[in-house]
Parts: sequence; C-alpha cells; structure tokens
Amino acid sequence: MTGRPAAGRRDSRPAAGRRDGGGAAAGGRASGGGEPGKPPYRAGFACFVGRPNAGKSTLTNAIIGTKIAITSNKPQTTRHIIRAVLHRPESQLVLVDTPGLHRPRTLLGERLNDLVRSTWSEVDVIGLCIPANEPVGRGDRFITGELAELKATVMAVVTKTDLVDKRRLAEQLLAVSKLGEFAEVVPVSAVSGHQVDTLVDVMTGYLPESPQLYPDDMLTEDPEQVLIAEMIREAALEGVRDELPHSIAVVVEEMIPEGQLMKIYADVYVERSSQKAIVLGHQASRLKQVGITARQQIEELLGTRVYLDLHVRVAKEWQRDPNQLRKLGF
Repeated sequence: MTGRPAAGRRDSRPAAGRRDGGGAAAGGRASGGGEPGKPPYRAGFACFVGRPNAGKSTLTNAIIGTKIAITSNKPQTTRHIIRAVLHRPESQLVLVDTPGLHRPRTLLGERLNDLVRSTWSEVDVIGLCIPANEPVGRGDRFITGELAELKATVMAVVTKTDLVDKRRLAEQLLAVSKLGEFAEVVPVSAVSGHQVDTLVDVMTGYLPESPQLYPDDMLTEDPEQVLIAEMIREAALEGVRDELPHSIAVVVEEMIPEGQLMKIYADVYVERSSQKAIVLGHQASRLKQVGITARQQIEELLGTRVYLDLHVRVAKEWQRDPNQLRKLGF
C-alpha cells in the first residue's frame, strides 16, 4: 500500500550515497537523462544536521508528511539512522535522519557520533539547521567547520521561523549567512509548513541526475520493529528528568499477527533499579500511560489494531558496555 513502511529490509537497496549506475530501480523510472524537453530526473540522499533541539526530526517528518522520526525536547533523542523517501514526479529525495553530533560521555555517544560522520560522508546534500529563536553559538560554528571538509552541498536551514517576528528573522538570516559558505540559506517552519515545499525544491535541485533509487510505494527502508521501538521510546521519554532519557532503550522482541490484531511484545531497558521504578510509576501507572500513547501511534503506522505488552528491564550501565550495546542494536 502506498505510503506504508515496508515490514522489513529489502535486499540490494542502495546505501546512502551509493548508486549501481545501471538501469532504473524497481518501479520503472527512466534513466537520469529523462525525455527531451523535460527536466532530468534527480534522486539522491540528504540529511539535516545541527545542535540538539534544532528541529531536525520535526522537519524530516514535515517533509515526508508522516511520522518517521521521533521528536522530543530531550537532547540526543534520535539514536538510529532512519531513511525516509519523498517521491515526486521528477525526483526522489531520500532523507536520512541522524543523531545529533555531541560531546560523547559514553561508548554509546561515541558510536552515535561515528554514525553521524559516516552518514555525512555519503549524502549529496546537507542542511545545517539553526533555530530562528536562538542566537548562533559555538555549537553551530563547530558543526559548520566539520561540514566544510565534505564533498556534499551544504545549505543553511533557519528553522522555527513561526517563533519569531520578521525583524528577528532577518537578523538571524544575516547572522547565519556570515557563519560559513553555504549554497543556500532557507528559512522554514516545520510546524506551520511555511516554505517546507520551497526547501524541498531547493534541496532537490542539488541532487544528481539519477535513476529512481527506491520503488514508488516505499516510504522508509527501515523495519517496522525499529520504528515501533522508537515510538515506544518517545512515549517513555515524556515527563522523565535528569539523565534518565539517555538511559532508556527499547527492543521489540516479537510481533505476532492474529487476524485483524497485531500482538507486540517489547522490553524497555534502563540502567538502574531506581530508574525502573520511575518508568513504572506508582502501581505501574506510568508504564500503562506509555503503552496507551505508543499503541495509538503504532496503530496509525500499521493500520491495524494493536495489543502492546511492555516490560521494564535493567541492563546495568548498558551505555558503556559493548556487549549490552550490541544486544540493544548499537
């Protein structure tokens, strides 16, 4: 069904930045040259980068038109590389949602930074997201310096324009333009939708001429289990404090279809028993609310009724333990 994520990985998909160079991918698009008189077909990979809470995942969801990446006001929310595909008649934009680059304090943090830098080296276009309502800072300058060495086209994206007036926006656009050599500087609001289509037009213009990379009905190449685990983790992040957000991980252990019902069994991992008590809440009331919130989103994703069974488990100091990280998918 068009717009529904694939249930699992398909073989022989292109990794970010790699193309076979042969004929069109499944779905039957012509080669990058296109028909005479028509603009060439373009396809490629792009990602948004920036300091924590710059609006990267929210913008990815706004462009794709559905929830692919989880969003939260907690720093370093994104942990997995999510690839989402925007199909247009003359182009295919593959958005790669990455964790934010940050100063790592754990082995998990180091591995996430490695993922980010690896992705940067493979994509065609990078959008540096800088919020309109926050001054340009050291983090923005640091990331700009990191991007300067890459082959990708780098543009600046001034996000959250709905939170400032025209004067403040003009000042921010000027400050951002002085930050580095950007191919474009585009203001946008993912919440109101202002200039989202314009941003897509601009990014697509910098993609290479290429055959279609993914079939027409593919929204994301990631297994449903990964998206479901992320939705559960997003629900678990709401209302927690201090270091707990970084200590939460979710693994979907089993998905069993039974007629019109999907039974999902998942484990929520924390690092200490005291954290387990917080996630559970009084008489497991908090975990119950996490299940209600997550189930609603999962039912939207799958298009079917869902029975969600959640358990909270302790994996001591899992962010620093290579064996635990491997078990949890990092």
